[in-house]
Amino acid sequence: MEKIEVGEIFTISDENNEEQEVEVLAALNLDGTDYVAVSFVDDLQEDTEEDIDIFFLKVDEDGDFSAIETDEEFDKVSAAFDEMMDEEE
Repeated sequence: MEKIEVGEIFTISDENNEEQEVEVLAALNLDGTDYVAVSFVDDLQEDTEEDIDIFFLKVDEDGDFSAIETDEEFDKVSAAFDEMMDEEE
């Protein structure tokens, strides 16, 4: 699998099976698992003062995205991304 790069745009299906384009904002490997932080392309292109929604997705060996299953895993991934963003500021 090729490494997912920040700035790449992918199409995913939401819970209503509607396709949405998302852009990768950050990527990290945590405990041997790859994760990405993504946001909807439409939200990123709008020039507003509102906060944008950011989602964390797990990346499997084939490069496919899946939802994070547990609150524990979400909290761990969220904290790791927060720490990474703090370091970049």
